Amino acid sequence: MHALWTTFLYQPLYNVLIFLTSVMPWGDLGIAVVLLTIVVKLVLYPLTKKSIESQVALGKLQPELDRIKKEFPNKEEQAKKTMELYKEQNSSPFSGCLVMIVQLPIILALYYVFYKGLGDNTMLLYPFIKSPEHLNNLFLGLIDISKPHVILAILAAASQFVQMRVSFSGQPKPAAGASAGSDMTRIMQTQMQYVLPVMILVIGLRLSGAVALYWITSNIVGAAQEYRIRTKLNGVAPKLI
Repeated sequence: MHALWTTFLYQPLYNVLIFLTSVMPWGDLGIAVVLLTIVVKLVLYPLTKKSIESQVALGKLQPELDRIKKEFPNKEEQAKKTMELYKEQNSSPFSGCLVMIVQLPIILALYYVFYKGLGDNTMLLYPFIKSPEHLNNLFLGLIDISKPHVILAILAAASQFVQMRVSFSGQPKPAAGASAGSDMTRIMQTQMQYVLPVMILVIGLRLSGAVALYWITSNIVGAAQEYRIRTKLNGVAPKLI
């Protein structure tokens, strides 16, 4: 398992960062992390688009969910029929978590890259990647991303909240007496929107600033992608307030 981790995740990420740093002005590792994040988001775009389409489709199922509520008073039957509807329409209340889950190994690998040090693992470099002469941990000459940073942690949490607002803005609020499926979706959304940014803040205060910088960039790019996709699917821009 360790060999697979090194070969398919840690080593490629290490080499990409070294390469990007070598072509960056002043060897700025922070800019390299930002560029790496943008590349990751572009690669994951098809998965992101499919996930958002599933969420939009889920929001349009509200009338059917209300019908199930009326026709099946029993809570167990409601839950069963709701799950059947989700399966039939190829939708899931958990679809929004998919892209985030896919990114977790990348974030973990990025943490280990900085934890072990970029300049101490030159044996992992591919033959066509040159060993750097100088590594600059100061992002824009101001922030040392090799260590935890309060401002970056706060920005990571704030950007996560904004990204969640964009994600949930286009979905209708369940009416009073809504179905079990609607209640489950609403509860999950509320918890994610407020609990997840707090978790990101706590994690960001403990891990290197590089991880927080990755998360900030990922949230900003992700929010822009989601805003564009939802606007195209719904015909109107999402309301964020």
